[in-house]
Amino acid sequence: MAGTAVTTGTTGTTGTDGPDVTDVIVVGAGPAGLMLAGELRLGGARVTLLERLPEPTGQSRGLGFTARAMEVFDQRGLLPRFGQGPSLEVSPLGHFGGVQFDYTALEDAHFGARGIPQNQTEAVLEAWAGELGADIRRGWQVTDIAEGFLDGDHVEVTARTPDGVRRLRAAYLVGCDGGQSGIRKAAGFGFPGLPATRTMYLADVVGCGLKPRFLGERLPNGMVMAAPLGEGVDRIIVCPHGVPAHERDDDITFAEVAAAWRHITGEDISAGSAQWVSSFSDATRQADTYRRGRVLLAGDAAHIHLPAGGQGLSTGVQDAVNLGWKLAATVCGTAPAGLLDTYHAERHPVGQRLLMNTRAQGIVFLGGEQSDPLRALFTELLAHDEVKRHLAGIVSHLDIHYDMTPPGTAPSPAPHPLLGRRLPKRPLTGADGESDTARLLHPARGILLDLTDNPALRAAAAPWADRIHTITATAKPSEGATDVLTDLDALLVRPDGHVAWTSQDTPAGLTAALTHWFGPKRAS
Repeated sequence: MAGTAVTTGTTGTTGTDGPDVTDVIVVGAGPAGLMLAGELRLGGARVTLLERLPEPTGQSRGLGFTARAMEVFDQRGLLPRFGQGPSLEVSPLGHFGGVQFDYTALEDAHFGARGIPQNQTEAVLEAWAGELGADIRRGWQVTDIAEGFLDGDHVEVTARTPDGVRRLRAAYLVGCDGGQSGIRKAAGFGFPGLPATRTMYLADVVGCGLKPRFLGERLPNGMVMAAPLGEGVDRIIVCPHGVPAHERDDDITFAEVAAAWRHITGEDISAGSAQWVSSFSDATRQADTYRRGRVLLAGDAAHIHLPAGGQGLSTGVQDAVNLGWKLAATVCGTAPAGLLDTYHAERHPVGQRLLMNTRAQGIVFLGGEQSDPLRALFTELLAHDEVKRHLAGIVSHLDIHYDMTPPGTAPSPAPHPLLGRRLPKRPLTGADGESDTARLLHPARGILLDLTDNPALRAAAAPWADRIHTITATAKPSEGATDVLTDLDALLVRPDGHVAWTSQDTPAGLTAALTHWFGPKRAS
């Protein structure tokens, strides 16, 4: 929906008997919107996804995703859909601000999957969401949001479609429509932050004969990157100094890109051609809230930043997985009071941290000569494993930790290290044979994992059997990784993979956690 105005007002007549009705309307068929559509369907909600473009563009700004995004896809059984072998190449080496280091200094970490274009990620997610029953409508442009979404019992939108103007009504509307989000603007979300200070270009070019510049080359007039994509195609990023800042995207020409490349490198690539060109900036903004009444935001609609380390796509996917099960439970009537508000409470700080680290990387990497001392300092610091672990955790998102303390209860005096963090992939043996913790989460249900065959524990969780699965299994030793489950008798895992309770807490703590995240218990 970038570049298209959406208004707030009274929806007009559509020429139909009434609006289409669903549980949730999602706007935007990028990775965040498609992931959210699938998550909502797994949670039992009806979802209609609207995308203004009639067909995917085929453009791929992203060429992979972070370690945490890989975990998310794995816990839904999606990784095999991306292929095997080189197409799922995982690199231990990453960077912070262009300073390269080994991310495996942090256990379970790596830089992420490389060589997977964003259009492939979107195709995988669209097929998955469609198989689950999401109603995906392309060529539908939202033009109006009716008043009443702040305090009413539904939200209604008007859309321009290939068959004329249509209206849709739902319990909730989620804007996943990118950095220029029309939904965000129409619903009145604040979007504070810093404006762009520089313009950068991105293109896939052919016939230019470029040498690889994987980590970028800083020159007096700017920075350039180049990476071969195969079959004579190179991905280039051009960051000239002194170009007036703007945030336009749709009207960039290859001639502008070639001129900027020559200005920086002295090389003439104008005899080549571009499969597509785009621009981006270092504008850094975040929505002041991720929810206004019955309208929510996810992905780039909620936060924009300098691309650094492939974090944008991955953060949007994680927004969707955090929101999906909570919103589905809300519309299906099983959510406890306040569950939907935890989406903003948990993800807004993650977005703040994302903006902090991408701004820092921009200063280190693109700052020119004045940033040389800072780059030298980061190079020295990254010789220390503790610094490597810290920065790898930030960029991979493996350091994300949520507060799991139910209201009215005291935090555990000695919480287990897993509490609030995503459960890592570890092997299990159960009644059904060999499995692992990621496979347990394929259905997107809460899990009570009983590791000691404890009937009393299973009985305590029985009143929530309609919302969680109780699974008895034995943790197996994990080759090359810390056995994080061996000191636990049991743990409660939310549908998004984050640990909400461990047996280091009390049995009463289990009841409180079940009630807080899954609602009151029900009679058998």
